[in-house]
Amino acid sequence: MTSQTSMLHVRIDDETKLQAQQALKSMGMSVSDAVRIFLTRVVAEQAIPFDVRVPNTTTVVAMNEADALIQAKKARFETVEDLFNDLEKNS
Repeated sequence: MTSQTSMLHVRIDDETKLQAQQALKSMGMSVSDAVRIFLTRVVAEQAIPFDVRVPNTTTVVAMNEADALIQAKKARFETVEDLFNDLEKNS
C-alpha cells in the first residue's frame, strides 16, 4: 500500500542549492532524499534533529580564549607518566 505524496517547494539561493546538490550527490543522495530524511527525523524526534544555536558573546569569548590556549600550548604527551613528569618539573 503506497501512501499519497505531497510536493514541497522551498526557496533557497542558487549557490547554496548548487553546493548542497554537489555534497549530497557525493553521498549518493538527492536534495529530495535529504529533505525526506530531515522531515522523517523531525517527526520521530518531535524536534529539529540538530542544535540550532548562535553562541552568545560570553561563549564566543570563551571559545576564542580556548583556541588561543590551544595554539599557545605546544606540549603533547605520549603517556600519562610523561604528563606527570612535566607537571612536576614545571611546578
